[in-house]
Amino acid sequence: MKQDADATVVPACFISNHEGFHGNIKKFIRDFVVTEIDVNGRQVNIETDVQAPHCSDKTSAECKHDQNLQGLEDCDISTDCRFDLTMSSPDSLDLSMVLGQAVSEKLEQFVVSLRDEVEDSEKSGHKELSLGSFTDKYQRANVHRAVRHSFPFLMTVTIQPEIRVREDPDYRELSQLVTEEEAEDFFRFIDAKVQDSSYTFHPDDNKEHRTAVHHFLNRRFGKLVETKSFNDQDKMAISVRLRERGRPKKRSSDERREEDVYTAFTLCKENLETLEAISYMAATLGVLPSDFTYAGIKDKRAVTYQSMVVKKVSPQRLTEKRAEFEKRGMRLSHIRSASEPLKLGRLRGNHFDLVVRNLRSHGASGTRSFADTRHQLTGLVEEALENVKVRGFVNYYGPQRFGTGQSVQSDLVGLAILKEDMVDAVRLFFSPEDGDDPPSKAKRHFLQTDNAKESLALMPASKARERLMLRALNRYGTGPEGCAKAWLSLPHGMRLFYPHAYCSRVWNEAVAHRLVTLGHGVRKGDLVWMREVDNGGECKAAQIHVVTEQEEEQGVYALAQVLLPMPGNTVKYPENAMGTWYRERLTRDGLENCRFRVGGLKLNLPGCYRPLLASLCNLSYRLTNDDASEKMGNVGESLTLTLNFDLDSSCYATICLREIMKCDP
Repeated sequence: MKQDADATVVPACFISNHEGFHGNIKKFIRDFVVTEIDVNGRQVNIETDVQAPHCSDKTSAECKHDQNLQGLEDCDISTDCRFDLTMSSPDSLDLSMVLGQAVSEKLEQFVVSLRDEVEDSEKSGHKELSLGSFTDKYQRANVHRAVRHSFPFLMTVTIQPEIRVREDPDYRELSQLVTEEEAEDFFRFIDAKVQDSSYTFHPDDNKEHRTAVHHFLNRRFGKLVETKSFNDQDKMAISVRLRERGRPKKRSSDERREEDVYTAFTLCKENLETLEAISYMAATLGVLPSDFTYAGIKDKRAVTYQSMVVKKVSPQRLTEKRAEFEKRGMRLSHIRSASEPLKLGRLRGNHFDLVVRNLRSHGASGTRSFADTRHQLTGLVEEALENVKVRGFVNYYGPQRFGTGQSVQSDLVGLAILKEDMVDAVRLFFSPEDGDDPPSKAKRHFLQTDNAKESLALMPASKARERLMLRALNRYGTGPEGCAKAWLSLPHGMRLFYPHAYCSRVWNEAVAHRLVTLGHGVRKGDLVWMREVDNGGECKAAQIHVVTEQEEEQGVYALAQVLLPMPGNTVKYPENAMGTWYRERLTRDGLENCRFRVGGLKLNLPGCYRPLLASLCNLSYRLTNDDASEKMGNVGESLTLTLNFDLDSSCYATICLREIMKCDP
């Protein structure tokens, strides 16, 4: 981690007063192992043939810590403020993953050529592009869905095993009656075929025009949909609803059964992001990323074990692909049938097996013998762990919540979004690093030239968010409207990440200010919660209690019960000096009148409550000589600390280590 970057988002304020020590984490990938704990309190890898390194023999018992509120932990995105990073939109499927980079670029060029010839309908109507041959029917299905969703104005045709694309004449006809945006949204609605769903066109007070739209829809899609006009804000509008039994014409009974198949498995991944792993598995299996569900997203630079469920894939078929997945750093185990998808946040917490290398005291001079150093460090480690075990740690959001290593932190992007300055938000999003790595070069080129097309060609295929944004900017322009549509090209959870990052930074600053100004006792006007959270991990406003003067004097509540709100439109703020601090802090950023809703991006931030303190449980540790360091030829002897503990899903392991070590690890 970068010390200066971390310091800006995680204040240097601790709850314990032990000395601590220095050390290094994540020197090797296997120094950081994260194993999900399911709702029954069991580590998800214990039924597999895979064992995590440094893992204790005991089964993780249920943590009795009653502060399991919404939040993010080190390698997990759970139910924080209903934060949802599932790839709920097929837009999240990068076509380069399905078609390959070269074919994906040809498809984009084909689309641009169609747009250039929009006036010559006869010429463009006969243009076709081959996407190649796909022998696997599941891959063909994935190509069809991904292409149609990214480019609704195209139709895909299979001349087995080849897939070809051309402009959809129905789209062209509809786009002459309504706006292009409405035509695209309507075709996505038709293609999704979500039961009991509907689509409404913009209000239209021209009866003849409405009649023409009705006629077109009934002529071309009458077997699938029914239409009606209704009064909307003193104007008439057309609503389209799927017929009760509207199904694709050639859908067999086998395909219908396949839609209802769920397969659960444990995913072990190494040095790989969860969403990257899902994109690869989806492309290989011929399904969409949204067909995968999981309880939380795990860190990239770690070995992680987590539960997943995939829809429309049988256990047998998933088993057949195991060897292929292993080549990409993924190991699947405990594959079995399931009755339903996983829900985000449906986990008890995470078990961590961590290695902290090269231990040294804060005031180490290098003149003591190794025996003296070992004796001193043993005392420092034991004191630190005992303190944190008893007192807990300040429950900060960790630096990875804000985009560690980026020149501009994600919270600044979120602030621009909350102020509805979409152009500034886009430019902050594309802030490059100082180096000359390919992503930074592409970002720098965009900021210097405003040329999204050229920047897209420079952006690596692995940068899915950046590529989605650049595609939309190339299509809609880089003005305010184009930038808003670029943000809309990202899945909802990804858009929500940035304003949440801003609110998390405010929360971090709030807890530090609270401890410095009001101390470590419970004060009048503080917020506390009254009883355990429900199974969904949520604490409702009705459960929030404001501490009275009498309760402060009698010491009714402990500091571990104090909550601080994440800014939002449904939370109440403390009724003491902290309430004033929140108002002044938001005003300083120009958000004094913010409703924490961004209608144009379909974002709503209700806010939530987060405990001021967190605790660890099932702690065990040992000190050993650093054999790995010696093998690498490092001079001198050093100590290694191996830690095993459980955290609730609202906690960060690096923040826990920070309290233990009294420095950024």
